[in-house]
Amino acid sequence: QVQLVESGGGLVQPGGSLRLSCAPPRNTFTFKVMGWYRQAPGKQRELVATITASGTSNYTDSAKGRFTISSGSDKNTVVLQMNSLLPEDSAVYYCHAIGAISGRDYWGPGTQVTVSS
Repeated sequence: QVQLVESGGGLVQPGGSLRLSCAPPRNTFTFKVMGWYRQAPGKQRELVATITASGTSNYTDSAKGRFTISSGSDKNTVVLQMNSLLPEDSAVYYCHAIGAISGRDYWGPGTQVTVSS
């Protein structure tokens, strides 16, 4: 089972910023969509933001204006810049990608984001 590699989670105060990064374990992967989901305790996993290989991005309403998703020039890495973080942004964040040729789903193991004073 191939897992994406995530980094950048942690503890931050309300109003602070974090940057999440995600990449495949090897450079042999190409994706048609990459994105981030999150799951808070007792809640369902929800979409945060996605970006296609052509650069089209999509955000959940609560992320608009605060989060920015971007992909690397190789189109197989993705970064989520999170600003003006709120306590309700606290969750485990999961990187997700869809293989460009296979159409398979790939997930990362999750990285914890905690927003607390």
